[in-house]
Amino acid sequence: MVANLRPPTIPITEIEQSAFCQTDEDLSARSLEEEFGAGVRWQKLPLSYMRMKPEELDQRIADARAKLGDRAVILGHHYQRDEIIKYADFRGDSFKLSQLAASQENAEFIIFCGVHFMAETADILSSPEQKVILPNLTAGCSMADMARIDDVLDCWDDLEGVLGADNGVIPITYMNSTAAIKALCGRNGGIVCTSSNATATFEWALARGNKILFLPDQHLGRNTALKFGIGVDEMIIWNPFKPLGGNTEQQIRDAKMILWQGHCSVHTRFTVEQIAQAREKFPDVHVVVHPECTMEVVLAADSNGSTEYIRDMVANAPAGSVIAVGTEVSMVNRLASENPDKKIFCLDSVVCPCSTMYRIHPAYVLWVLDGLNEGVVVNQITVDEETATQARVALDRMLAVV
Repeated sequence: MVANLRPPTIPITEIEQSAFCQTDEDLSARSLEEEFGAGVRWQKLPLSYMRMKPEELDQRIADARAKLGDRAVILGHHYQRDEIIKYADFRGDSFKLSQLAASQENAEFIIFCGVHFMAETADILSSPEQKVILPNLTAGCSMADMARIDDVLDCWDDLEGVLGADNGVIPITYMNSTAAIKALCGRNGGIVCTSSNATATFEWALARGNKILFLPDQHLGRNTALKFGIGVDEMIIWNPFKPLGGNTEQQIRDAKMILWQGHCSVHTRFTVEQIAQAREKFPDVHVVVHPECTMEVVLAADSNGSTEYIRDMVANAPAGSVIAVGTEVSMVNRLASENPDKKIFCLDSVVCPCSTMYRIHPAYVLWVLDGLNEGVVVNQITVDEETATQARVALDRMLAVV
């Protein structure tokens, strides 16, 4: 075993997370030239696209889509801004969109309004003839950036060094990870999960091994493990910047859950104090949060679940319900507008959309569509054949788990 003494680094997407935070709910679209003022990386576009106002973009996008017809399909993640969601043929969480990407057999082009790992997954699951496009290449994911393949390979080697090759460790990677991490799971008897089916994938894994290595979100892993009666004292954190992840060999042998030290920049903003404030202001409030939140927040909430779960719960709540939601604010605002007979609000008073999702601006969508109409494919996301084959094994296991 070789000690990993590389100094810790903070993913650039994590540093940029607060760039779009506001103290009000005005997240309306501006020209891309105006949004370039935020302190984040953007993919550069021709100046003509950057200066277009929302109304002109709307009309140009409608015209470009009409020319393409059913040759292109647009997928929109729930965390996208409304100005993007309105163009989506389908919207959903990462699990739902993965299924939809696999089912779009007739579309030549899959325009994925999400982040990089989602487009990678769509490329893996779609047919070789289809082309997957990410409108803005700087739309990454800070959580995915926290699990680099070299670090995970080092971790896997360390686990084999301590536990042996037949170690009973089943790797599970959250959808929010690179194709290379999914491939590692595929070739080592593991599986991919989403927040929608994390419980089902844990059942699958625990039927095949006695330990789980969960990547890269420690909070989803911890919160799901608790449902199976696995105690916090049976979990360890794997810090990739320390030898053996910062653990002793005995701690590794005793652990049932090995949680990668990763997190979601959006969901870790929510606190127990925010829940207490919501309950003080609205005594009959129902608090629902995403399982990427910390354990303390999930335990303090009334319920927790994936974006699809939250969406369905709010839609099915009786009129007059008061619901505080702990997830990405663009989705919360959309839920509030779609359910005017209920009071829906975000737990966090500081409005912080996902800074990487927010980089899919209508100007990028138009640029992509114009290119396709001219026979030019820009920002195509491709995964090499070997990685795709191995990753598909883990993804197919996920899609088979109900």
